[in-house]
Amino acid sequence: MPIISELFVYPIKSCAGVALSRARLGETGFDYDRSWMLVDAAGVMLTQRVHPRLALVKPVFGDGVLTISAPDRAPLMTPLSAANLADDLAGAPTVAATVWKDTVEALDTGAETAAWFSDFLGFPVRLVRFAPSARREVSRKWTGEFVSTTQFADGYPLLVLGQASLDDLNARLATRGAPPVPVNRFRPNVVVSGLDPYEEDYVERLEIDASGTTVDVRLVKLCTRCPMPTIDQQTGAPDPAWPHEPLDTMQAYRANPRFDGALTFGNNGIVVAGAGTWLEVGMTVNAELGFDA
Repeated sequence: MPIISELFVYPIKSCAGVALSRARLGETGFDYDRSWMLVDAAGVMLTQRVHPRLALVKPVFGDGVLTISAPDRAPLMTPLSAANLADDLAGAPTVAATVWKDTVEALDTGAETAAWFSDFLGFPVRLVRFAPSARREVSRKWTGEFVSTTQFADGYPLLVLGQASLDDLNARLATRGAPPVPVNRFRPNVVVSGLDPYEEDYVERLEIDASGTTVDVRLVKLCTRCPMPTIDQQTGAPDPAWPHEPLDTMQAYRANPRFDGALTFGNNGIVVAGAGTWLEVGMTVNAELGFDA
């Protein structure tokens, strides 16, 4: 029986993730997943695609605060609660924040966080938090009958990856003499062990019994990959010896004609039932297959 082997949240879009033993599932994904985002002067998102040093920014959950660290910088703290943020700033100003084609209302986290990140990146940026009143709907092209929302994720509440798929990729890298890549290159929320390699491509539904509550996650769209998997998350840059891996290796077998030849790895999911439930590492998963991938 497949099991949940790892859980991750990424509080600040495109910055380092946080590994958790348990995570609370909401309609938009796990609590605090992509609840914050860095934007430029026009309010447009910043990501590792253009700014790979964001990988070096590491958030940690504390008692009511998100503590943020980066090399050679004093730690920075911002409230976890949007209400507390507004209280701390005597009413956090709202700004327009853009993720791809979507523009939503966000809360500006203040001058201190702006200065911290601007100094780190070397140009003016601001850290914003998804506004409690904002709503960002997932593309109905892929969700069909289901209506789903997300925060600052690229497009979907959850990304699911099979451990066997990563193991197979690393075996292929080894045959080329390239080093293995860790799971953080692919930024999943849920890693499932016990599936065959790439079996998650064909999973339509994940059903999890979480303390008597049935969690229903529908996998709706394969995850197409940009250059971010080439960025070493420990250095914030590609490996000088293998700057195009693992994408070069994936090109030989993961180019998907359904997505105009884009490389796919992992499957995006939406939460159909079970919002408010805690998922834990070690929980068993019932994976229902379809064959449209």
